[in-house]
Amino acid sequence: MFMNNVVNSDKTKKIKPILKGYIISIIISCILLFIYAIVLVNTDINEKTITAVVITITAISILIGSSISCLNVKKNGILNGLCIGGTYFITLYIFSSIFLTGFSINLKAFLMIILGTVIGGIGGIIGINIKR
Repeated sequence: MFMNNVVNSDKTKKIKPILKGYIISIIISCILLFIYAIVLVNTDINEKTITAVVITITAISILIGSSISCLNVKKNGILNGLCIGGTYFITLYIFSSIFLTGFSINLKAFLMIILGTVIGGIGGIIGINIKR
């Protein structure tokens, strides 16, 4: 019985920072995308900027979320960050496949998943080392 509680506690300690970073990333993305949408509607900014801005916002959100979540982690920052970036994009593509007609994962989507995961890993490294 005691050993089971130790194992569950250990798993919770590992999952908590990943969940925290994921939630922070989603919140930052929503806020920044909302601000961009307001700017896009109320100014003469060309709609051709949408893809670049969305990619930038996504990258910044994952980087900040994984960095913040790894501030109190003692090790495996890169692994936590990779999980945050991967979870972010897996969730994004699950919702996209549900709500968008004709959605498919193509080379561009695959590269975005890899980019988000790598940026998450970098954020995890930053978070671990920022306090030193």
